[in-house]
Amino acid sequence: MDITALFLAGAGMGLTAGGTTCAAVQFGLLTGAIRDGGGPRPVASFLTAKLASHTVLGALLGLAGGAVQPGPRVRGALLTAAALVLALFALDLLGFGPARRLPRRRSAAEPVPAEGRAGLPGHCAPSMRPQTRRRRRPWALGAATVLVPCGLTLSAELLAVTSRSALGGAVVMGAFVLGTAPLFGLAGLAAGRVLAVLRGRLAALPALVLVVAAGWTLLSGLRLGGRLPSGGGTASAADSARFVRTDASGTQVVTVWALDQGYRPALATARAGVPTVLVLRTHGTRGHTRAFTIPGRGKDVILPENGDTRIDLGTPGPGRMRFVCASGHFPGAITFQ
Repeated sequence: MDITALFLAGAGMGLTAGGTTCAAVQFGLLTGAIRDGGGPRPVASFLTAKLASHTVLGALLGLAGGAVQPGPRVRGALLTAAALVLALFALDLLGFGPARRLPRRRSAAEPVPAEGRAGLPGHCAPSMRPQTRRRRRPWALGAATVLVPCGLTLSAELLAVTSRSALGGAVVMGAFVLGTAPLFGLAGLAAGRVLAVLRGRLAALPALVLVVAAGWTLLSGLRLGGRLPSGGGTASAADSARFVRTDASGTQVVTVWALDQGYRPALATARAGVPTVLVLRTHGTRGHTRAFTIPGRGKDVILPENGDTRIDLGTPGPGRMRFVCASGHFPGAITFQ
């Protein structure tokens, strides 16, 4: 693909569906960026940093290919770290003592420390440092979005890898972020206005939003890292008969549909000790589930919107093979027995 085609492909992915899927994953970071005040400036800083970090990643992917792409366990650890940062922001909003080391806005009623009053040494330092940190936060959180990819971001990254050039990869990822920018910009401005209205009245509400986002991100990270069970149930005999079969060569074939809102079946039961192939089937699928991950094997697969994708599982022994979408949202498992 030439540069124009790569740009149109990346921008189209971001504009048509990437904005909504990325916003669902990264809204907590956006909220943290504007928590000290909304308006165009922090939103613009957040989006500019996001564009820069994704463009650099795209160039690396285009230049070095899949060697730069972190595996599911690494991404799970990054999501866990992002959840802890969001939790700290929430505690800071609630005034929790240990979190007050984070930069926060001083209220008009809060007294200025004696060492910071005019005419005394060091009078600029206490007031300037929090302001500088507040300005840097949107940049830092915007750049951090590269560590919390949604399913379509992973699809764009795959396209960057296949471009086989630093320029092509940078164009794909940059165009993808530009495609998501309108929705992110509107969401950031709206969220900033809501936070400004609620500040001093329902201060716990934005903190609650961040707590929920942190919890969701933590669960996603634990699933993606293979550290959270996907459930203790097993598939019914009827489901096993529908989705598990043996072909003429004696190979066991497990079929899983990747839908926009999950996998069907989310739980399957198959025989252990026989050659097995997993068939992932899509039909008009555009959601996170197109980026399919088997954490225990460190395997990522980007599925097409339509068609079948075969994964050779070898000869699995007894046990449970967990799978999840690459953003950690939709889990499932195959039990071999």
